Amino acid sequence: MSSTTYNTSLIKAEAKRLGFLSCGMSKAGFLEEEAPRLEAWLNKNMHGEMSYMENHFDKRLDPTKLVESSKTVISLLLNYFPEKEQNEAAFKISKYAYGSDYHVVIKDKLKELLHFITSEIGDVHGRAFVDSAPVLDKAWAAKSGLGWMGKHSNLLTKQVGSFYFIAELIVDLELDYDTPVTDHCGSCTACIDACPTQAIVDPYVVDGSKCISYATIELKNEIPEHFRSTMDDWMFGCDVCQDVCPWNRFSQSHREPLFDPNPKLLAMDKKEWEEITQEVFTEIFKMSPIKRTKYTGLKRNIDFLKKK
Repeated sequence: MSSTTYNTSLIKAEAKRLGFLSCGMSKAGFLEEEAPRLEAWLNKNMHGEMSYMENHFDKRLDPTKLVESSKTVISLLLNYFPEKEQNEAAFKISKYAYGSDYHVVIKDKLKELLHFITSEIGDVHGRAFVDSAPVLDKAWAAKSGLGWMGKHSNLLTKQVGSFYFIAELIVDLELDYDTPVTDHCGSCTACIDACPTQAIVDPYVVDGSKCISYATIELKNEIPEHFRSTMDDWMFGCDVCQDVCPWNRFSQSHREPLFDPNPKLLAMDKKEWEEITQEVFTEIFKMSPIKRTKYTGLKRNIDFLKKK
């Protein structure tokens, strides 16, 4: 066994021990297929007010410009599918936000993995990324053989569906590279048909500015009136396109205690959400990614839903 193959196996085994669903490797370099797609998406203003998507175009497409001397993108998946879901008579929150902030949880695991790599392999340099830098994580995960890009633009995997986070370690270490898997969406259009706002404008193309997740999380101004009849009681994010996907029938609940929700979150009904105070918000979402919208943002979303 070559040292490259040994190191690759070593890293994948440690990733599994740390609780990651899967781990794949791809050669760091320019994403030729993604470049025209990203440019067209931006030119059509499908990013809405997410102006940060216009920044660092070159770095977004080439990690060697983001991490000096990088040779490999190590992509990792971490399950967040919950064992229990919210009270059906409630305003809805996307499943990924039930527990502690995934940025913190995953970053800690990535730091541990990088420490393991330097301890076991030697002088390796790299950086960890969790949805907070110009990295096209879904494209790299697909390139690394962890799944294929579904028609809803989320990564899909036969064994577990799509309810997982994607993260990366970009390192200056050569490893054995994985190959992409084939597309298994076939003729299915479940996600396209079910999208409440028709944000999936073409197979594999999502107009972000039409998405409920965009309206409830990214949008800082008032929610446009045209969302009023289509919000489907979502007050933070939206899971519709994933919930209807046939591949998600294979989803199994996560084993990460930090992703377990506050029991109050699961029990609250619409009336309780409508009357939520700053104190209750702070208690329930103490370590949650929902802190991003702040109390005022969540109240804005709830008030908008109340008036439909």
